[in-house]
Amino acid sequence: QMWEEAIALGKELAEQYENEMFDYEQLSELLRKQAQFYENIVKVIRPKPDYFAVGYYGQGFPTFIRNKVFIYRGKEYERREDFEARLLTQFPNAEKMKTTSPPGDDIKNSSGQYIQCFTVKPKLDLPSKFHRPVSEQIVSFYRVNEVQRFEYSRPVRKGEKNPDNEFANMWIERTIYVTAYKLPGILRWFEVKSVFMVEISPLENAIETMQLTNDKINNMVQQHLNDPNLPINPLSMLLNGIVDPAVMGGFANYEKAFFTEKYMHEHPEDHDKIEKLKDLIAWQIPFLAEGIRIHGEKVTEALRPFHERMEACFRQLKDKVEKQYGVRAVLSSLDDRRGSRPRSMVRSFTMPSSSRPLSVASVSSISSDSTPSRPGSDGFVLEPLLPKKMHSRSQDKLDKDDLDKDKKEKKKEKRNSKHQEIFDKEFKSTDISLQQSEAVILSETISPLRPQRPKSQVINVISSERRFSVSPSPPSSQVTPPPITPRAKLSFSIQSNLELNGMSSSDIPDVPPPLPLKGSMADYGNIMESQDLISPTTSPPAHQRVSP
Repeated sequence: QMWEEAIALGKELAEQYENEMFDYEQLSELLRKQAQFYENIVKVIRPKPDYFAVGYYGQGFPTFIRNKVFIYRGKEYERREDFEARLLTQFPNAEKMKTTSPPGDDIKNSSGQYIQCFTVKPKLDLPSKFHRPVSEQIVSFYRVNEVQRFEYSRPVRKGEKNPDNEFANMWIERTIYVTAYKLPGILRWFEVKSVFMVEISPLENAIETMQLTNDKINNMVQQHLNDPNLPINPLSMLLNGIVDPAVMGGFANYEKAFFTEKYMHEHPEDHDKIEKLKDLIAWQIPFLAEGIRIHGEKVTEALRPFHERMEACFRQLKDKVEKQYGVRAVLSSLDDRRGSRPRSMVRSFTMPSSSRPLSVASVSSISSDSTPSRPGSDGFVLEPLLPKKMHSRSQDKLDKDDLDKDKKEKKKEKRNSKHQEIFDKEFKSTDISLQQSEAVILSETISPLRPQRPKSQVINVISSERRFSVSPSPPSSQVTPPPITPRAKLSFSIQSNLELNGMSSSDIPDVPPPLPLKGSMADYGNIMESQDLISPTTSPPAHQRVSP
């Protein structure tokens, strides 16, 4: 389950597969394994093995272990008693020492075998890449792996004994062991290369204890936030042991020992440490509050009275601490993990209409330029510019379809978005200027492969009125080619009150004028229907060319 080590090896293999061997199948399989390893690190709870210091004293041992100390890594869930039994089976004549203090020369020089074994605590040594706070699930691996420093703390009493408060004169004698290599390595045990000892004062011991307690509460709260299915019993025991003063006394013992006038007068150099201890006590309240909140959400009905008692004790504790040491507050982890809408999305919904750009089909796109633009926004609805089969229907039928389509268009306009309504208002403001400008020219491309029509063949109206001839008129004396089959209708949804060439929309039918006349029929080879299918009553009139 040392997935962190597997990921490091996998990265070396991935470099070979990707840049040396170009074996992408093996690379993809390896990356899938790495993804699973990362998921396991976050979600799977791994057991933490214990470490034991073992000293072999006496001339009866082999030279490579004689009078030396080793640090062993125990198996999963292995207790010290089980480890000692396993160790003594290798040396059945050895005697187990009862104390944890270093032995004297008489034992080291004796001819017998003496084994000293006790549990040591690994010292966390985080890699340099963790330059910011990370999840406890990630850090927990390095608490028992890749460790080289181990410590053993032994309480020592100095001065006169205080029967009322044992914390006032309880010093800690801490021994630090440094191994030759980091554990675990190629072996599960390594020799200790250096040993040194430090003394911890009672006040420093109180600060360490409070810091460890706060970290323990916070880590358990984070575990329950990440995995709601965790059992509640460990959380209940932890919270009750801190909140209920009848269990362990809480930090009231520290107040009696260090927050008195007598201690302040005798140890003026400890003023900063006392303030730090007060700050840690104040910070414990928000951690406890979050833990009790989670406990209340997950508690069963059978444990409801227990929870209510714990809440009552916490309220008394909270009032006392906030009154004496101030109020502390932490941000909820849920707020930190909650995702927020990207800033670009917020801007798209909050942009004012004045700064919002117009759609693609702007006013310039419907002017009389020679290169028409095909609108693609939601403001205009154009049917596909591809030839459709022309069916024979009467003019009445066409008019009826136009009325039905007008009704559908009105219903569709009511369902337009707010953006479209703003665009319509801005477009209406240009109606007057459009009336005095050039006429609207609708042009279409029959085939994507068809070349552009020369400018000379585009109908250009140069007169001041510039209007299309839509109504039927008698044929002129000029020679005109035969009429062209009308194409499918194009719906161009411009506002109904827009006037073209002085004519209202009621006078202009929805059917656009026929295509310009051509001397050759090669340009209309895509038309599928013949002119014989068209009824004489619905044949379009010849287009009248206006001369300047």
